[in-house]
Amino acid sequence: MENIKNIKLFLLDMDGTIYLGDQLFDGTIDFLRHVQADGGRYIFLTNNSSKGVEQYIEKLAKLGIPAVREDFLTSVDATIPVLRAEKYRKIYALGTTSFKKQLREEELPITDVLSDDIDCLCMGFDTELTFQKLEDACILLNRDIAYIATNPDWVCPTPFGSVPDCGSISQILQTATGRLPRFIGKPGAAMAELAMQRTGYCKAETAIVGDRLYTDIACGINAGIQSIFVLSGEGTMEDIEKTGVTPTFIFEDIQEIYRQLTQ
Repeated sequence: MENIKNIKLFLLDMDGTIYLGDQLFDGTIDFLRHVQADGGRYIFLTNNSSKGVEQYIEKLAKLGIPAVREDFLTSVDATIPVLRAEKYRKIYALGTTSFKKQLREEELPITDVLSDDIDCLCMGFDTELTFQKLEDACILLNRDIAYIATNPDWVCPTPFGSVPDCGSISQILQTATGRLPRFIGKPGAAMAELAMQRTGYCKAETAIVGDRLYTDIACGINAGIQSIFVLSGEGTMEDIEKTGVTPTFIFEDIQEIYRQLTQ
């Protein structure tokens, strides 16, 4: 039988798991301090490609959580090695200014202007989306170029509900062009595997914590690690039966996880 107290590496989703908007969930800081005091490690694992890590560090600092670059793995981190390995001539980046900056800093051939030599469309969660970007994407996809997206999330949670995330925008483009992208982030195993490689923990010592069955929990299943489903964000108990995705553990929120760890 699985024992949550055996987990040493916690891969933490952020939106809907440790906070919602600018509201830090009760128990988050207690949980993080306990993991460190117990000799463990946590890494913030997010599919959100609209922000750079520097913005997350700043956001967490405002919420009372000190963090450094090594505390994060994003879907952009997982996408960059793919783009580099496949050696595209020119990549049209459909995403935020931050998204494009992250790719350019890795010396990838990024553009946001249509041209005949573009051979890849790479899409992220774009909170700066315009109709012009959608039109550019349709033109490019009708050329049968490579098509990659950072993450398949349908929505991004906010204090007032949800907004369309990368997966929803990909559905718009599928309706227009008949094409879906190759998704890189969760639920793929790459981010979890990279986290274990960086920290040296094995699968038996690792768990992913998140509020979405189809990304967070499915990532854990695909990576062969334990998964902890929290009901503080998008997912509900009813979703388990609907999707057939079964987590190792289910808790109301991160505070309940902390209480279980310290019993």
